[in-house]
Amino acid sequence: MPSLWERITKAHVHFVTSGYLRLMEPVAVVLIKLRVTANALTTIGTLSTIAGGIAFGMGHMRVGGIIIAVTAIADALDGIVARKTGKVTTFGAFYDSSLDRVADGALFAGIAYFYATHPVYENYPMLIVSLVGMIGTFMVSYTRARAEALGLNAKVGVMQRAERVILLCAPQALFGLALGGWVLAGVIVLLAVTAWITAIQRINFVRTTTLGVAPTPLRVVTDKPTPVPRSAARRAQP
Repeated sequence: MPSLWERITKAHVHFVTSGYLRLMEPVAVVLIKLRVTANALTTIGTLSTIAGGIAFGMGHMRVGGIIIAVTAIADALDGIVARKTGKVTTFGAFYDSSLDRVADGALFAGIAYFYATHPVYENYPMLIVSLVGMIGTFMVSYTRARAEALGLNAKVGVMQRAERVILLCAPQALFGLALGGWVLAGVIVLLAVTAWITAIQRINFVRTTTLGVAPTPLRVVTDKPTPVPRSAARRAQP
């Protein structure tokens, strides 16, 4: 029998794939008619997220939260547009993943700057927590990417990117710096802790999956094939 956490996770995935994305499909159709490409949406979403990070850094938490909430729509639309136009490409996936890291870094950098410079909420322990959270977020992405390079699907862990974006936008948009900034501080601590837990879970997943398995050498696409001597080639012929 599945655990309560597994049932909650399954319900969340079902909502995202069958609910939210379906709501975005009419918007995607309009964008396709306007000839807006998936990569353009990815770029717009990243620039908007950077704007949200700047708003965080300047102390405008509610504005930043609203910007990120709107940006989340563009973040979902790029994939829908790519699939509907039949332009799902390897570069598109790479470009989207790369700019996601830029967006994550911008948000945490803005929050770190806020705690480092704000005349009222300056807080060096929270500055350190923000930086630890930023590194943990990068580790979450890197561990999955590295696992996929080894042929493993390491999409495991308590904190995926969708949940991270929700935590960064919803509480800030609704509460701002309410309760003396403790709501924001609680969110950042939660993000930092769960990011590292997720990274460790993915590392452990790869460790347990590959126990007793011989490592497979990786081939870089720029590698040149090893030349075969002519004599050996002649010997190999029937």
